[in-house]
Amino acid sequence: MQVVIAQLFTVQTLIALVLGTFGGLVVGALPGLSATMGMSLLIPITYSMDTVPAMVMLAAVYCSAVYGGSFSAILIHTPGTPASAATAIDGYVLTQKGKGLQALGTSTTASMIGGFISGVILLLVAPQLVKVALWFSAPEYFLIAVFGLTIVGGLSGKNLFKGLVSAGFGLIVGMVGMNIFPYARYSFGSLNLSGGIQMVPAMIGLFSLPQVLTLAEKRVTAADREAEKEREADLKAQIAAVSKMKGRFWPTWSELKELLPTIIKASVLGVGIGILPGAGGDIGSWVGYNSAKNGSKHKELFGNGSLEGIAGSEAGNNAVCGGALIPALTLGIPGSAAAAVFLGALTVQGFASGTNLFGKYADMTYSILIGFIAANLLMGVFGWLLSRYAVRFAALPSGILIPVILSLSVIGSYAIRNNVFDVYVMLVFGAIGYLMKKFDFPAAPAVLALILGPMAERNMLTSIQMCKSNIFAFYFTRPLCLFFMLLIVVTLLSPILQKKKKKAAENT
Repeated sequence: MQVVIAQLFTVQTLIALVLGTFGGLVVGALPGLSATMGMSLLIPITYSMDTVPAMVMLAAVYCSAVYGGSFSAILIHTPGTPASAATAIDGYVLTQKGKGLQALGTSTTASMIGGFISGVILLLVAPQLVKVALWFSAPEYFLIAVFGLTIVGGLSGKNLFKGLVSAGFGLIVGMVGMNIFPYARYSFGSLNLSGGIQMVPAMIGLFSLPQVLTLAEKRVTAADREAEKEREADLKAQIAAVSKMKGRFWPTWSELKELLPTIIKASVLGVGIGILPGAGGDIGSWVGYNSAKNGSKHKELFGNGSLEGIAGSEAGNNAVCGGALIPALTLGIPGSAAAAVFLGALTVQGFASGTNLFGKYADMTYSILIGFIAANLLMGVFGWLLSRYAVRFAALPSGILIPVILSLSVIGSYAIRNNVFDVYVMLVFGAIGYLMKKFDFPAAPAVLALILGPMAERNMLTSIQMCKSNIFAFYFTRPLCLFFMLLIVVTLLSPILQKKKKKAAENT
């Protein structure tokens, strides 16, 4: 414990915690930007840092960016992140009624408690899950990876086919380079490709550059320029009104007692959703909102300015963060796109998920987890201090955002290996990501497949080497393999069964 405290209370870690929390809040408050993008841009910066402050900074960006989206959602009816969409329903209504600060205070309180609960569950559950992972070998890890890939539907949005195409693209990219035998595949004689596509430049390209190109596109045509000017003028008017807001920020003790059951329930649900690979903060937000509505004595207020709705939404989406890190740190399966980036950063630091994190490197891991909890508490302080001003970030002109994000993308891609080729990789994946965004192909399934594909292949080939007879008999005689095969079948069949159930309900 002394080692953990010593690692946390270093100057570098404390600065990383403060900067990560503040930076995440800014990223979240900017409509169109996300925690995933902010973390992707920061990975190259953290590469030169010690592991604990680096990962604490990314964890802080993760949780505070999800919370930061509530500022623009509540004050200007523009969700900063998809996870804040449910918050905007009641939050903006309260702002129009002159209760914007009260809405922000409820959002801050719920986010803090939701994040704190998820952090505590992460701290308690992850070490126990790792003990189970000790029973796993190559066959089990192969099936876990396959199971993770079957949940791609949760990242696909409304169109499953496009999600599957995106995942297929990620699997193909993951095949580039040497395999375990080793043979170079799809390298086209290039030494740079023989080691595979670097994950960090690919993620920066897929998540950051499309946003730059989208912002730039809006400045090209005269119509778009006029629309942008009108948007900026409208935002300035709304921000001017926000700066004049009066009232209290934090909920009263009686309000807190009334909201606390909703917050705790939504937090637990959010953690459960986060554990499921493919489910993200946006799902956690809506589930939390619906659970608050179903359990409320004042259902008529939902949609008309309900503090319970805000509390349920914000507790749910922030609790997803800790939940998503549980399978990421223990089994190597990221529960969300942001968790995938976190896992990628851990890999860049030279560490792999699994038993070593909670065994050999336990002090480091627990320092990171406690740092995650501290970030959730610290973001409440920043939320209180910046409540009247954070929304100003939403009005930052694209002429400033474009060069900043582009510069960070280029510098970050180069800094990992000091290799210009990685910049080219980032630009190519940026162009691909832009086309995917234009045609509504989600990028998250591609990243999930890029991580899980090599994991599945590596463990499948190892399983074949382990097997001395029939490969099918080898798998079917292992109880854990049977469990995961059943889980995969259930996951694949559940959408079909749900569809049939829905049709039957409609017919009746």
